[in-house]
Parts: sequence; C-alpha cells; structure tokens
Amino acid sequence: MTNEVVVSLEGHGAYSRAVLDCSVLSAPDRFDAWTEAVSQSFVPLTVELKESADGPGFSGSLVSQSLGQAEINTVAGSAVSVRRTVRSIARNNPGFIKLGLQLRGYSVISQDDRDAALAPGDFAIYDTTRPYVLDFDQSFAMFVVMFPAELLRLDRGTLSTLTASRFSGRRGLGAVTSSFLREMSRQLDSQPLSGGIPLSDAVLDLVTATLAERLGLAVATDEASRRRALLMQIESYIVEHLGDASLTVSSIADAHHVSVRYLQKLFERRHETVSGWIRHRRLDQARRDLGNPAQLERSVSAIGASRGFADAAGFSRAFRSEFGLSPSDFRAAAHPAR
Repeated sequence: MTNEVVVSLEGHGAYSRAVLDCSVLSAPDRFDAWTEAVSQSFVPLTVELKESADGPGFSGSLVSQSLGQAEINTVAGSAVSVRRTVRSIARNNPGFIKLGLQLRGYSVISQDDRDAALAPGDFAIYDTTRPYVLDFDQSFAMFVVMFPAELLRLDRGTLSTLTASRFSGRRGLGAVTSSFLREMSRQLDSQPLSGGIPLSDAVLDLVTATLAERLGLAVATDEASRRRALLMQIESYIVEHLGDASLTVSSIADAHHVSVRYLQKLFERRHETVSGWIRHRRLDQARRDLGNPAQLERSVSAIGASRGFADAAGFSRAFRSEFGLSPSDFRAAAHPAR
C-alpha cells in the first residue's frame, strides 16, 4: 500500500505490517481509501458499495504483511461486491492464487462457472489470472493469503478444478487449515508475525495437502515439509485447548500419535520448548482478554482460569514475569477511565 492510504506501518524490516483503519478518516474518504488500499495490497479490483453510492456509511480496515513470497491480509468492510475483471487483469496480471478464509459474515466467491458460499471458518481458492467476483451482502471480515501458483505442488490446470469450491473449516485437513489461518489472522491483528519464509512454507505445505486431499492425490513431500505440516497441526490443537488446565506435553503427543521426545524435538528446532510455547500463548490470550473492554466484568482470576491458569497466584507471577506488570495493574493501565 502507498503512503497515501496507509494509516500506520508497524514493525521493522521483513517483520512489518501495514494497517489501514478507516475509522480515523473522514466519512466521505473511507470507501475510496479502502478501495485503493485493497487494490494495491492484492491486485487491481473493482469494488461496488452496496449500502450507499457515496460511501459516508462505510466502515472498513485492512492489515497486511509479507511472509516470504506470500502476502497475508485481514480485510474487513461493509457490504460490497468485489470484481476482478478482464480490464483489471490486463492492467496487472502477476499470476497469483488467493485463498480466502471467512472470519465474519458470509460471502459468495464465483469463478469458472462455480460458486462457493462461505460461512465463518470456510475457505476457497481463486485465481487472479481469470475474472472472479466476491459478494459480501453484509459487513464482513476475511483472511486472505496470496501467493505465486508455482509455490503449490499442483499444476495450474489441476488448480482450476478447485477454484470457487467451498472447503469446510469443520472437518478433515480443512479444519486444521482453517484453525491455523484463523490464529494467524488473530496474531496479525495485534502485531506483525515473525517467522518469515519458514512460516510461509508451512502455510503452503498445509494448503497443498488440503487441496490434494480434495483431489484424492498423494503429493510428494520431503521430511522438512512433513515436519512443518505436523507442527502447524499441533500448534492449532494447542491453541484450541489453551483453556484446558490439564493440557500437557504427554497429552499433546498422544493426540498426534508421536512420542514426547519427537514432539519436543519439533519445538527445539525453533529454540523453544513445548511448555514454553503453551505458556506464551496462554499469557498472550490472557493479556488480550484483560485489555478487552467487553471483558471488564470478569475477574482477573476468572480470565486466568479460562486460559489454563488454575492457580491465581501462579497466573499473577507468570504474567508479571512476561509483561512486567501484574494482571490487575495491566488492566488498570489498559482502562484508565474505568
């Protein structure tokens, strides 16, 4: 995105994200700024606002970051129709594939005479080299991963049989992919992601495996790719069970049919322990809850318990060690007018 439409650029170097929050703009400028940002972050697109012609009622946001050769984006807005036309393809045709994961609201993605109706958690792929339409009949949020087609281990002809096909986020590898991408979106919304190329490779490994599962294909993968895919699956499992105080290294290993030692080695490759990774995720989720105005009625100990800290004193010590403040002091600083 260009400086004209970027509200803030956060982070440093490869680990930086661009953030556009239309709420800080004057009402008549929001829709045009958002449309320009979307076209610059993705590929040239035509956007039609469904709620009004001049856009004063529009609200929207866009958070973007590069991960290796891939781009990740959380895009939200009012009801719109987004089109990739023959004319816009002629303007700029980088040959990218997109994966759109519905986070909030509903959408219909249309391409190659197919329509994918997406509910939250569902996703679909679409090809920027051919026309497509995304219809959002109400306010929405979508997580979009955009990448060169050659990064998938499937040829473009095969991919064309899967465009605008709904992948459920509730079963099979689709559920693993959906869970991992939703967590990426949550992290991107709060801070730039680290990991760069290795994280990009892991995402693409998982997407390739999910597409191959739909096609009934066995895609050849090397040991490093299998490790990345397994690690992503394990991390998604951990995030979904953070509130379970009985979550242990042994229970995680059992759930994924690996030994405790192998599980530990997976995390050691990133210079982190399994227990340490769980603790950091739990504390980060607790920090978000404490900073959320909607959670002000909940006690500090209840928030800690919901994130897997059964002992209030232990939660307070771990939180202070991680963030330099007690949970109560952090909440007070986050809500000074309370």
